[in-house]
Amino acid sequence: MSAIDDLTGELARLPGIGRKTAQRLTYHLLKQPPEQSRRLAEALRTLSDKVRPCTRCFNLTEEPLCVICRDPRRDPALICAVEEAADIGAIERAGEYRGQYHVLGGRLSPLDGVTPDDLTIPQLVQRVAAGDVREVILATNPSLEGEATALYVQRQLSSFALSITRIARGLPVGGDLEYADGVTIAQALSARRAM
Repeated sequence: MSAIDDLTGELARLPGIGRKTAQRLTYHLLKQPPEQSRRLAEALRTLSDKVRPCTRCFNLTEEPLCVICRDPRRDPALICAVEEAADIGAIERAGEYRGQYHVLGGRLSPLDGVTPDDLTIPQLVQRVAAGDVREVILATNPSLEGEATALYVQRQLSSFALSITRIARGLPVGGDLEYADGVTIAQALSARRAM
């Protein structure tokens, strides 16, 4: 296999990148000065070497605690559980939420082999068990798997004395938080409901 085929194959593994787009990107990179390709390779290497999950919430960070967990102005008694770290950015763009987060690391999907053991649900339960949490907002995507994940988390937290809410249906069913606009997310957060 050639170097062109190798890079095309790796780029095609990225979400939203098909074989033809991967091939176009590969040829685009070949037309650029070699320094540009080296900078891209170095940025990818640095990314994989430095970025890790936050030790508290599992957001992506270069520090032991992410910037949100370190922010003393954030309310630690309010936790918003999301599927992926990218969902945090979508909620933050809305500018309405001032609590902390918990990244579940995906959603339950038995057909894809994703079970509760593959997610950070036990760590969320530990955070709640440590006390001082008054509300957990379940902000999983409004898909079948997202709903199943929210229901499972709600059951795991049901023995604790806290409010468990679900973001409202301002988001389209089957949609992802990462791609929703700020107004839609703000409305969904303000209209959340008890489970």
